[in-house]
Amino acid sequence: MKRKLIAAIGIAGMMVSIAACGDDSGSGDSKGTDAKELTVWLTVDAQNNWPELVKAADAAVQKAHPGVKINHEYYGWPDKNAKLDAVLATDKAPDVVEMGNTEMLGYMVKGAFASLDTSKFDNSSAWLDGLKASVTYDGKTYGVPYYAGGRVANWRKDLFASAGVKSTPKTYAELTAALDKVQKKEGDKFSAWYQPTRDWYAAMSFVYDAGGSIAKEDGGQWKADLSSPESLKGLNEFKSVVDKYMHGDKTKDESDRYIVYGQGKSGMIFAPAWEGATAAAKENDKTGKLANNVENFVMPGPSGKNLPVFLGGSDLAVPVKSDAQALAAEWINAFTGPSGQKGLIAKGNLPNNKTDLATLKNDPATAVPATAAESNWFVPMAPGWGQVEKAQVLQTMLQSIGTGKKTVEAAAKDADAAIDKVINNK
Repeated sequence: MKRKLIAAIGIAGMMVSIAACGDDSGSGDSKGTDAKELTVWLTVDAQNNWPELVKAADAAVQKAHPGVKINHEYYGWPDKNAKLDAVLATDKAPDVVEMGNTEMLGYMVKGAFASLDTSKFDNSSAWLDGLKASVTYDGKTYGVPYYAGGRVANWRKDLFASAGVKSTPKTYAELTAALDKVQKKEGDKFSAWYQPTRDWYAAMSFVYDAGGSIAKEDGGQWKADLSSPESLKGLNEFKSVVDKYMHGDKTKDESDRYIVYGQGKSGMIFAPAWEGATAAAKENDKTGKLANNVENFVMPGPSGKNLPVFLGGSDLAVPVKSDAQALAAEWINAFTGPSGQKGLIAKGNLPNNKTDLATLKNDPATAVPATAAESNWFVPMAPGWGQVEKAQVLQTMLQSIGTGKKTVEAAAKDADAAIDKVINNK
């Protein structure tokens, strides 16, 4: 389920056609009530892992609307957006499309999706904060959260036990004390905590934990916030982690973190919940010691609370050019409603809402990711955020900090200047 962020930048060419459609003004409820055909685009995750949930949604809609034909097309993550951009420039738009939640913003800014009435969707009042943010722009809702994936800490029980640590930490002080023991025992060529320097998801978790943020909105304008005292506090703590426990290449991102972990070069990672198990899989565990020896736990933060995590996941949207918007909204609700969420949870996903998430906290098998996901953050929903991502402003800042090229204060100041140049640009 590893995905690359696909900033929604390359869509300008098809926006003239979209703009001609005008403002849909709350669409998803009135247009296409009597449509006879529906086209749904999903990624191969649904096709391969929960096709029965797709069929159940189809059946629910067809029961309410006898004779309706529902077509499905499935796409891989790398090529999905290019195909979507191309079709949105025509009059052949699908009626439902799956989007990674980081992909939504650029399309919402450009008017590609119809606004939706949240009252038509079950559990919308309880959507997880980070997921709700991903479908909200300028006071309107343009999508429905589908499912989520959070981040947890994962460490090697055997390694920490050999250093005298018998249980997972409940506080940040306990965590650093345990890491100090392992680091001392294993030596300077070992990473007690393999924390890639350019991993901005982890770094910003420290920023938000300290009360800071990437950017703030004031009077309809966004302004970078990385130089605020709170954000600097978080960045300095992140630098401390990298300096003390990360002894790998400090110019790398997180893309091969699970591979490094599987090579036995680290005692702990902070990553999407699947990475620990993937590192311990037979094909990745080069030490033969990770199987049955890796353990997830909720990451404690320096603030004394759980470290807020970035919530990745998928959303479902209705293109503004769809001729079956009302029917599309019904299908989305059937797919993401209570029965759909139950099915997605059974497949190892986190639900889109706090109500279902609370039930997972009571099950030892799901308590860690569910608890971790309760405290979450999301990127600034600013019109130019896609340009910030495309320019890799945060990664550049973090690499400068991690390698010592710049002080935290200087790197944050430069990043703020770069962000302010583009964050309000559509």
